[in-house]
Amino acid sequence: MYFKRKELEKFRSFKGPLIDVRSPSEYYKGHLPNSINIPLFDNDERSIIGTIYKKEGRKTAVIEGLKFLEKKINLLLDMFFMSIESYKTIPNSKEFFVRIYCSRGGMRSQSIAWLLEKYKLNLITLNGGYKIYRRWVLDSFTKKLKIVVIGGKTGTGKTRLLSLLEKNKYQTIDLEGFACHRGSTFGGLGMKEQPSNEQFENKIAEKLNSFKYSNNIFVEAESANIGKCKIPHEFFNQMKNSRRIEIIRSESNRLDELINTYSVFKKEELQESVLRIKKRLGPQRTKIALESINTEKWDLVCKSVLDYYDKCYEYEKVGKKNIELIDLTDKKYDERILELINNVL
Repeated sequence: MYFKRKELEKFRSFKGPLIDVRSPSEYYKGHLPNSINIPLFDNDERSIIGTIYKKEGRKTAVIEGLKFLEKKINLLLDMFFMSIESYKTIPNSKEFFVRIYCSRGGMRSQSIAWLLEKYKLNLITLNGGYKIYRRWVLDSFTKKLKIVVIGGKTGTGKTRLLSLLEKNKYQTIDLEGFACHRGSTFGGLGMKEQPSNEQFENKIAEKLNSFKYSNNIFVEAESANIGKCKIPHEFFNQMKNSRRIEIIRSESNRLDELINTYSVFKKEELQESVLRIKKRLGPQRTKIALESINTEKWDLVCKSVLDYYDKCYEYEKVGKKNIELIDLTDKKYDERILELINNVL
């Protein structure tokens, strides 16, 4: 395993296009960052070959795979050469390699590498394939990290504070940004489609890999699930036992924050979000929220859901052992706040 991880580091260190030759469904589930998907087989073809392999063995499956490739080999070659030509590095450079990987570093990556070698290209395949990368990802969450959790009730501007820290070169992980979700019933509004859980983990691992583990790593307090994405178990356990900076702001500050964030969305989307939690809001607060959205009385909308979220917040368990309170009431989120953060670390 150690040898294969060294190979992974070497594989990633070269300059040149990074090409994933697995099927589109495999690629969507999870892939190396900045990779291009040029699948040798589409989802249906891969399923057919897999079935033949189980029933009739490897030889018959390989022959069937070659039949599929024969029909589209010219198209595949065009796609490979387009990816190479669009790359900024000069192809004949000694540092330039076409990097190819599949699931296990087997037939798919090796067969296309064999073909491209006929065109005098520098090629490298990943021994162990995507599976070795995933082992590296999961292993990264077991390392001891100096996590600092930024907590605070809904509307205290935790995400803005995290962005300020990132802007000023602090080590931060924007879990909500990676998950494309803010973590509440309104969390998906205005966001892109959520990634698969596996790709969510890949993004976190890649960010961790850019850090010095001896320095603080700032994250926002979250529940275990952010929309459909689940924070890696080992990482979440470290969050639960980490230091916590608790942000305090006035109710008027919090209402302003929520109004600025959510009033820009369509009324229908906001109403759908309210209806998803109508049982927990209760009939009276739900009615007030829905009517206030129609009349654009945004302060009433936010007040009607704020009590609910404040009660939910009391059950949060992330990083509540070593708490430092910072009152940011009426303060601008600028560099002066960083002094307050530094004073409690």
